[in-house]
Amino acid sequence: MEEGESNFGREEDEAETELLRDRFRLFAVSIAEAEAKRNEMEISQPVMECIADLAFKFSEQLAKDLELFAHHAGRKSANMEDVILSAHRNENLATSLRSFCNDLKGKEPQSERKRKKALKKEKTTPSAFHIS
Repeated sequence: MEEGESNFGREEDEAETELLRDRFRLFAVSIAEAEAKRNEMEISQPVMECIADLAFKFSEQLAKDLELFAHHAGRKSANMEDVILSAHRNENLATSLRSFCNDLKGKEPQSERKRKKALKKEKTTPSAFHIS
């Protein structure tokens, strides 16, 4: 690969990151405005921009942490346990995430693979033992 092609790929990544940052900022500012309105408060534009920047930086760090946790576990993608682990410094958040995870698991239909495995286990495990 030539240096020009490498620089083009890097520039593309930077442009994509900048686009994501801008979209994230817009959403963060709109959420802050909506919350301020709901609570009958006013937030200055510099404060909203600061909140948006902090939220984006936090999200970037969270993404890096999740990637590292998944890699450490030998996986290519992060799962809910990685998200819960990332909240280990904030016990209230970790508890809320665990509760949310358990709620999701309760609503999730059992996968076909798990059903087959359970059926196979039932067939191989006798329900009663006879001792002669």
